[in-house]
Amino acid sequence: MNLFERAGRSCCRKPVRSLLLLLVVCLISLLFLSGMASRSANIGAKDSTRQAIGAGFLLEYNPANRSQRIEEASEKISELYEDGQGSYGGVHQEKITVNGSENWSVYTDNSFESLKTEDIEKIAETKGIADYNITTVPTAVKPADFERIEDADTDQTNDFRGVTLIGNRDMALDANVLSGNVTIKEGRMTTKGDANVCVISEELAEKNGLKVGDRMRFHPLKEEEPVQEAEIVGIYQVQEPMQPYMSGDTFRWENVIFTDLDFPAKAEQDDPLYEKAYFKVADVDDYEAVKDAIRKTDMEWEWYDLIDNNGNLDTMASNFNDLENISNTLLAVVAGTGFVILFLIFIFWIRNRTNEIGILMSIGIAKGKILLQILMETVLIGVLAIALSFLIAPAVSNVAAHYLTGQQEQQAGAQEEMDAGKIATDYQAPELTVTDVETKITPEMLLTDGAAVTGLIAVSTCASSILIFRRKPKDILSEMS
Repeated sequence: MNLFERAGRSCCRKPVRSLLLLLVVCLISLLFLSGMASRSANIGAKDSTRQAIGAGFLLEYNPANRSQRIEEASEKISELYEDGQGSYGGVHQEKITVNGSENWSVYTDNSFESLKTEDIEKIAETKGIADYNITTVPTAVKPADFERIEDADTDQTNDFRGVTLIGNRDMALDANVLSGNVTIKEGRMTTKGDANVCVISEELAEKNGLKVGDRMRFHPLKEEEPVQEAEIVGIYQVQEPMQPYMSGDTFRWENVIFTDLDFPAKAEQDDPLYEKAYFKVADVDDYEAVKDAIRKTDMEWEWYDLIDNNGNLDTMASNFNDLENISNTLLAVVAGTGFVILFLIFIFWIRNRTNEIGILMSIGIAKGKILLQILMETVLIGVLAIALSFLIAPAVSNVAAHYLTGQQEQQAGAQEEMDAGKIATDYQAPELTVTDVETKITPEMLLTDGAAVTGLIAVSTCASSILIFRRKPKDILSEMS
């Protein structure tokens, strides 16, 4: 009888023992595959998020740098003017008296707050950028010949009693449109090259009996003149109400009017105030290369935040990186725990085979051959267990990846609540949720799993065999008697 036959018969002779080992090895193999699949699910989830929101970059002023520039301008004003009152670079400083006490007032104008168009255009020229948009700050103006939407139960005393204008170079690239929340019900969106045009909400149109082609008139908050006119080119609808930019009915979403890029400055009678710029990447596969190219643009980068819409991403990406770390930890824990469990099982297994080992040694079979037979038995059972794990791994891995991702989202949400209020910036990161977690068991994973589990079985078998095979044959035989 050869080695393979003896190993096979030994497995069949002890079915309970063999079944226990089969289940344990199958579980270890499944945990290995789940850990590897979770690591790949991390990348898949980030890629799907990128595709879902569109590949692009958002440029905004850095709030910390803005404060630093205001301080530097204030110091410059103090140097230029004896009494410390004056203006420099869009920053204004003056003394005011409040309740008989003198205080300093420092404020800025639109020339200081607005993004620089020359910097925006430099980035737009980067190879790989398909198009770009500039969006103005929400601008409050007064309606001249129409009524806005108001809440009858709200006190309007401190409200501007106006409406909000948002100018875009290309409305199709406005954040509200990119998210899918704002869509056109009638007419069209504003486009680059438009002048004195607007898109209004269906609620505002219904209240005032307005339609595409009609004209609307606006004037500054504190003046009745001059009046600016804009032609209605579209009427929009929303999936969910837009978050108000500020309190008061002036900023409620029904009173938000999208215009061409230059119209808010005309209606407000002030310099343009560009709040953000969005750059659309032509090919999502070139995303990282385009990002590196943008960073090489010759401009004062310390002024700006380049927000990577790869998933608006810094917050969510870090959560996924944590998921990858957890997956790696899971693999290490499975390897360590699997070794301990298999080691204990094989110690029990070999100790209960002392008589068998003694008999084989008494008929002249070397220790090495006996160990090889035991190893062959464990490998035979291990191969069956690994094959079984391959069949059920896709379903188990998918469940495990969803569970780990869910835990990461909960942890991220709890961390955001703990950090709320600790840091104040003008930028509010968008809330992203995982829309899908996709796992895939690749041939490379199967090969890695098979090799890892087989190696674990071999090492634990050899390690547990030391306790019995280091003993002398006569000691084993005497124990039998």
